[in-house]
Amino acid sequence: MSPQVQSLVQAQHESLSQAQSLVQSVDWLAIAPPTIAAVVALVVLVADLFVGDKKKALLGWVSVGGLAVAALALLPLLDGDRSTFCLTGDADVCSYTADRFTLVIQFLVLGGALLAALLSMTALKDADRELPEGEFWFLLLSSAAGAALLPASRDLATLIVALEVASLPAFALVGIKHGDRKSSEAALKFFLSSVTATAVSLMGVSFVYASTGTLYLTEIATRIEDVDSQLHTLAQAGVVLTLVGFAFKTAAVPFHFWVPDTYVGAPLPVAAYLSVVGKAVGFSGLILVTVIAFPSYADVWGPALAALAALTMTVGNVGALRQRTTRAYSAVRLLAWSSVGQAGYLLVPIAAAAYSDDAEKAIGSTLAYALMYAAVNLGAFAVAALVARTKPLNRISDYRGLYASRPLAALVLGFFLLCLAGLPPGIIGLFAKVTVFSAAVDAGLGWLAVVMAVNVVIALFYYLQWTTLLFRAPEGEPESHRVPAPLTVAIALTAVLGVALSGAPQLILRFSDTGLF
Repeated sequence: MSPQVQSLVQAQHESLSQAQSLVQSVDWLAIAPPTIAAVVALVVLVADLFVGDKKKALLGWVSVGGLAVAALALLPLLDGDRSTFCLTGDADVCSYTADRFTLVIQFLVLGGALLAALLSMTALKDADRELPEGEFWFLLLSSAAGAALLPASRDLATLIVALEVASLPAFALVGIKHGDRKSSEAALKFFLSSVTATAVSLMGVSFVYASTGTLYLTEIATRIEDVDSQLHTLAQAGVVLTLVGFAFKTAAVPFHFWVPDTYVGAPLPVAAYLSVVGKAVGFSGLILVTVIAFPSYADVWGPALAALAALTMTVGNVGALRQRTTRAYSAVRLLAWSSVGQAGYLLVPIAAAAYSDDAEKAIGSTLAYALMYAAVNLGAFAVAALVARTKPLNRISDYRGLYASRPLAALVLGFFLLCLAGLPPGIIGLFAKVTVFSAAVDAGLGWLAVVMAVNVVIALFYYLQWTTLLFRAPEGEPESHRVPAPLTVAIALTAVLGVALSGAPQLILRFSDTGLF
């Protein structure tokens, strides 16, 4: 064999070995939850072409079943951490990791999407074909798949892709009401703010990659400590821009301006979905980039997040306090501003992680608060969806005397509002707030704990004002109508979960052990 042929064969062998080294094994069990949601989304999209108008409701049940199966796929993953899409030369550097943190957020995302789907079944039926059912379910499942992928992402590329897969369908869901000017305006505001956030995040990611030469979070944490002095400013700018991008997603002030109009313009189940799943996406991404990728820059993001937390909870609660009870959609607007205030509380333990010796405990406080908030806020939106069936303007004044016509719904909504306020019998709300408060105190952020205490007092006023309105004498004859089964199930599930956690609040803290470190 001639030397030229031998060199050609050797080059082919080398290229083949290099190609084989790039092939990554796939742990299908680890990626099952987001994969199931994505596959069901495609099934629903194709099935919509062949299902007649009279049987479109079947697509809703398929979607609910798919989300339930995706949530059940988390159970086999409880035995231990699993990673996949790892570097062949270094099995510890992976793009996807199903650890305790991932499973908690995926449970929150898929559970929240499931409850939003139950609310959507009633909303789509009441809309009488004004909302395209096949497209609606495809978009909801696609967004849920991206949201479930994000907490497992361990490199910046996968993180950004998951963020956009979760966000892009949400734009369409907000503006899915054809011919509704309010819905279109809300979708446009949401789209512009989210695109801006993505652009800022991508700029930050590009700066981080340029200064470290890697996209893997654990590798970034190692290399960014020893960045060349000429690239130090570039690395700092990358850290700041990446955090600003995620601050948009969490609706932190001053990046919150899209929230009230988006919640009002979107179908009510979509607003409920965004209030819980949208926040879970933003906060899980923020946690990953701060405590895993940028721990050496804690002196940069720690004070910034503490200031954002104080500003966000204050602006959110003051905005909720200013809502007039007779204004159209004031109930949804109050929940929207309240969600901004709650985002401030969720930011507190993340900021505390920069100052604390036990960052994992601080992050666990955020997860505990997020789980409480998800259950009770979805429940409040479920009762709001019930009231909106007879009073579509959904004013706070429309809830006056709800106890006379719907005693169970009034009691449940009162319980949810007390949980959000942190008052008994909403023990889980009180427990979650104390957990966040202690995280700030333990980290030496006494001033932030004081700001939080003041904001809790402010929030008490508007939560109690709404609660007392439920039990006043109605102004007219109480209205009564049959409640659809999916809506009943959604309200019952959130109520049972809230009561159970109030009876044993310590369970939520055990469940929220992150396993990130």
